[in-house]
Amino acid sequence: MTTSQQPDAPKPAAPKPGSVTPAQVTPVAPVAPAPAYTSDLEEAKQFAEVSDDGVVTLLDGGEPIEVGQLPEASKDEALAYYVRKYDDVMTQLQLLKQRLETDVANQELEKTLAQIDETIAQRQMVGDMTKLRDQAKTLRNALVERQARQQAEREKAVAEHQAAREKIVEQAEEVSAQDPAKTQWKHSTQKMRELFDEWQTAQKSGPRLPRATEDALWKRFRTARNTFEKNRRAFFSELDARNAEAKKAKEALISRAEALQHSTEWGPTTLKYRDLMDEWKKSPRASRKDDDALWARFRGAQDVFFKARDAANAEVDREYEANLAVKEQILKDAEQQLPFKNVDTARSVMKDIRARWDEAGRVPRKDMSRMEDGIGKLEKALTDLEDEHWSRTNPETKARTDSALSQLEDAIQQLEADLAAAEQQGNEQKIAAAKEALDARRQWLQVIQAAGE
Repeated sequence: MTTSQQPDAPKPAAPKPGSVTPAQVTPVAPVAPAPAYTSDLEEAKQFAEVSDDGVVTLLDGGEPIEVGQLPEASKDEALAYYVRKYDDVMTQLQLLKQRLETDVANQELEKTLAQIDETIAQRQMVGDMTKLRDQAKTLRNALVERQARQQAEREKAVAEHQAAREKIVEQAEEVSAQDPAKTQWKHSTQKMRELFDEWQTAQKSGPRLPRATEDALWKRFRTARNTFEKNRRAFFSELDARNAEAKKAKEALISRAEALQHSTEWGPTTLKYRDLMDEWKKSPRASRKDDDALWARFRGAQDVFFKARDAANAEVDREYEANLAVKEQILKDAEQQLPFKNVDTARSVMKDIRARWDEAGRVPRKDMSRMEDGIGKLEKALTDLEDEHWSRTNPETKARTDSALSQLEDAIQQLEADLAAAEQQGNEQKIAAAKEALDARRQWLQVIQAAGE
C-alpha cells in the first residue's frame, strides 16, 4: 500500500480568523516523521488464513474473524493488503508516541487515540492484535500520565502565580497601613504605581486564577490603593491648610518688620527686630518654596534697617577716630608706669589717667572693647597693689607678724647661747646642730621682716 492509500490521521480543526492573537501562539517543536512500520509477511501468516477464493480471515487469539476478500489476487497479495492496514495503525501509534513529547493539546491526542482504538476494535487488518492493543494501552497510560503531569504543572503554576499576586497585595496593604504623618509620600506613591504595574503584568501573562480567588485578591488590592490615596489626599489637604496658616502668621511678621525698616531709633528698633526674629523662629514652617520666599522678604526688611543703622554708626565712628588716638596715647603713657610699686603714687597716676580718659570722649564701636580692656588692665594693677598693701598694713596681720618676730628673735638668742656653750665644750655634734637650727631661724626672720615692710 502506498502512502496515499494509508488512512488519513485526523486533522485538528482550523482556528477561526481573529481567534488567536500573536501573544497566544506558542511555537511547536517540529515532529520528525515516524518511520513506517513494516511487518514481516511470513510472521504475519500465523495471524491469518487465506482461502483459495481470496477470503482473508484474522486469527485473534484463536478467534477467526473474516476481514475481507480479494478474489483476483494471490493468497500472498491478499494477505499483504490487510497486513499493510495493520502496519498503518502501528505507524499511527508510533507517530502518536512522538507527539506525546511535544506541546500538542491533550484533547487532540485523545481524539486521535480514540480513532485508533475504534479502528483496532473493528479488526479489519491482519497482524499481532494483542501487541497492537498493548501498544495502544501503553500510549493511553502515557497520555493519562501526561495529562496528570500537565495538570500538576498547571496547579503549581497557578499556586505560584497566586502567591506572587498575594505578595503584591500584601506589599500594597503594607504601604497603605503606614502612619500618614511618617509616610514618605513620593517614595510610597512610586511604590504603589510599581505594584499596580506588576499586578497588570501578572494578570496578563500568568495563568488564570479561580474567579473567586481573583476577585478576592483584586478587592484587597483595590482597597489598599483606595486607602493609600485617601490618606495621601487627606495628608496633603491638611498640609496645605497648615502651610496657609504658617504663611498668614509670617505675613503678619513681615508687615511688622517692614513697618520698622525706616526707623532711626537704632537701639529700640534693634531690640524689636530681635523680638521679631524670635517670633519667626517659633512660628510654623510653610512649604519650602513659600518659606524661602517669605524669609527673603522678612530678611529684606531687616537689611534695610540694619544697613541704615550701620551707615549711621560708621559716620559716628569717623567722628570718634580722633578720640581713639588720644586714648591710645593715654594707655601708652600709663603702661610705662607699670608695674606699680607705691600705692599713693599709683593712685595719683590712675586719678590723672581717669580724668584724661573721660575728657577724651567716646571711641568707635569696633574699638570700644579693646580700649576697655586696656584701662581695665591698669585698674586691676592698682587693685592688686592696694590688696597687697592692705595685707601688710592690716593691724591683725601686723600683730601676728610682730608676735612671730618676737618668738623668732627669742629662739635665735637661745640658739646663740647653745652654740656658745657647745663651742666651750668642744662638742662638734652639738655645734653643728646649733648652727643648722640657727641658720634656719635667721632665714625665717628675714622672710617675716620683708613681708611686714
